[in-house]
Amino acid sequence: MPATLTYPGVYIEEIPSGVRTITGVATSITAFIGRALSGPVDKAIRIQNYSEYTRTFGGLWQPSTMSQAVAHFFNHGGSDAIVVRVFNGNAINSTASITLPATSGSLVLEASSPGKWGAALRATVDHETKDKANLALFNLTIELLDIVGGKQVVSKETFLNISGASTDPRYVNLVLSQESSFVKVRTSLAAGANPKDGTNIVAVAGTANDDGNAITDTEILGDINARTGIYSLDSVDLFNLLCIPPFTPNEVLDTTWAKAASYCKDRRAMLIVDPPAAWSANQSTAVSSAVSGVKSMRAAIGNDSARNAAMFFPRLKMPDPLNENRLGEFAPCGAVAGIMARTDAQRGVWKAPAGLDASFSGVPEFTYKLTDGENGQLNPLGLNCFRSFPVTGNVVWGSRTLVGADQLASEWKYLPVRRTALFIEESLFRGTQWVVFEPNDEPLWAQIRLNIGAFMQNMFRQGAFQGRSPREAYLVKCDRETTTQNDINLGVVNILVGFAPLKPAEFVVIKIQQLAGQVDV
Repeated sequence: MPATLTYPGVYIEEIPSGVRTITGVATSITAFIGRALSGPVDKAIRIQNYSEYTRTFGGLWQPSTMSQAVAHFFNHGGSDAIVVRVFNGNAINSTASITLPATSGSLVLEASSPGKWGAALRATVDHETKDKANLALFNLTIELLDIVGGKQVVSKETFLNISGASTDPRYVNLVLSQESSFVKVRTSLAAGANPKDGTNIVAVAGTANDDGNAITDTEILGDINARTGIYSLDSVDLFNLLCIPPFTPNEVLDTTWAKAASYCKDRRAMLIVDPPAAWSANQSTAVSSAVSGVKSMRAAIGNDSARNAAMFFPRLKMPDPLNENRLGEFAPCGAVAGIMARTDAQRGVWKAPAGLDASFSGVPEFTYKLTDGENGQLNPLGLNCFRSFPVTGNVVWGSRTLVGADQLASEWKYLPVRRTALFIEESLFRGTQWVVFEPNDEPLWAQIRLNIGAFMQNMFRQGAFQGRSPREAYLVKCDRETTTQNDINLGVVNILVGFAPLKPAEFVVIKIQQLAGQVDV
């Protein structure tokens, strides 16, 4: 009731309903880690189409398998990606600089990230400012030229009325650090110095400027304290799938896959593991190599983390835009992540991203063509296969996690079951934050049951669970049985949520019988 009733009359009071809608999280945000032509190093950047990737990370580049994987992701239906560029080399010595002459000393700018791309930068200074009497003011134009030809302007940034005085709100160091995608200040202007007018002052690349060496597992794993490599994703609120395209010319080590799978388990995400190229290099031993390889991979990752990993075989053969569209071999992680995203959008995360609908785009063949018998050897081991069928074409023909081997009898055998569980876990984790510090008694428990029950009911109506009724499909329990008086004394509220997952119809058995006589209709 109102705090104070003072005058005779009508008082209005709003009573909380207790309804706090739980919204489901995204299911197919895909993180990529690898080498790129340009872009920030060890920083997670979110992109939503390949044009954004090209603007930020330089587009397709032969040494960058990640650039191809990201392109495959968007070509197969992906719409939301997070990219982490790693760099193997001395970033400072590999970063181009631009020296702008000044009345005293110089203003030295440097490219925003290491790589030869910085050698294509060009700067222009003029003093056509709003206050020509103020010599500290100047205009700065930064142009990025075509890296190949070096003549055509690809992109341009213009900064008007910036100042060399550190007390000015438009101090050049401050403006460039916050607004420029191309450059930042390496050496500031001396006190009282002003940059001279200059036209087409080209970046001084220097002999040390390069694109770094081929990346290794060290750059991928990074440093947990410095938040580099895979730990750059710590700054990301949510990602669902992780792709680590193979390096050129090396493969990702099993120990790296193991640490990546462990990280995905902590972040409630799935790791897509690529098959080594050596598995299908020899056609006569491809299946036996895959059999032994998936076993060693699962042993390296461990069953605890392998529930958050899925492996696919073989690799894809696709036209390579960087090699006159001749067929090249590519890791399947980007394309598979795109198919998962497409399936989630069309059917839901509980639908297995496999079958006739899970078709590839622009993939004429695989590095190895599997038969039914060979597929039958690999599927019981938890290795998902790609198949080629007449009319339907090339499709994903398996949807198991790395603990999906029949002998393990894991409850997380199937990929859609695991991904559905992760979706529910992440959604409820975020949707129940309001519970913290609330009075721990029956009114709170009733609100919890109401809100989580509404979320689960919505999933049931979308067809996410087994069962003919909500009672058969899920349960939400939060009462005196789950939360005892001792739990209350300890400040704990226990919520039990169960669901009956949909499992894919992996094997379809059709029984045909010959009838002995005439059947009356």
